[in-house]
Amino acid sequence: MSALATEPPTAQAPDQSPAQALDRALRTASPAEVIEAALKAIGREKLALVSSFGTESAALLKVMAEVDPAIPVVFLDTGWLFEETLAYRDTLIATLGLRDVRSIKPLEETLSREDPDRELWFSDPDACCRIRKVEPLQRTLAPFSGWINGRKRFQGGLRAEMAVVEDDGAKLKFNPFANVEREEIEAIYQLAKLPPHPLLASGYQSVGCMPCSSRTAPGEDARAGRWRGRAKTECGIHTIKAS
Repeated sequence: MSALATEPPTAQAPDQSPAQALDRALRTASPAEVIEAALKAIGREKLALVSSFGTESAALLKVMAEVDPAIPVVFLDTGWLFEETLAYRDTLIATLGLRDVRSIKPLEETLSREDPDRELWFSDPDACCRIRKVEPLQRTLAPFSGWINGRKRFQGGLRAEMAVVEDDGAKLKFNPFANVEREEIEAIYQLAKLPPHPLLASGYQSVGCMPCSSRTAPGEDARAGRWRGRAKTECGIHTIKAS
């Protein structure tokens, strides 16, 4: 019996936030059950799924499409993405029948002011991520009450201890794949015959912006190629709050 059946997400102890109550109820729920609970708690009009259309993105998008293909999907087109990623976005939209994919970009005036020579990724990658990812996403998610993302605990680092549902300011953040293992992701691809990201065959296990993504060697962590040689491991979109 699923977590949803044994402990309804509406059950909330007096000392718990809505996110904590949902997390407790969904701790062992399947990814589809987490998305269904998010829809029930928030409604489609106020819920968004944020996707990079990266090397593992198709699995979550497939699960979402089976629950409701009309859930808005937000895609950050930073201006530094691989052409292969843009093409993969279009392939998955057609393959999965996604009905509401919104490609957003940073503000041109911000780029002209803060990164006129397009070299900020090298001199200050945190600032580059802020103007190309964090600020555009915050602006886009402002009307929404909750959002879904594809982080997994097996990716390690700050992600290793994340909850299934988190407080994100005034919003709820749902992590349907928090508990899944890499083998489960691979199984979704195989069973659904999902197309792989084109750059996987070239050795890119994790794909972000071109200047800050590199190939990984055998035995390396999948995200080892992101911001290689720097202490940076996250773009800033995801911040794990201390309990």
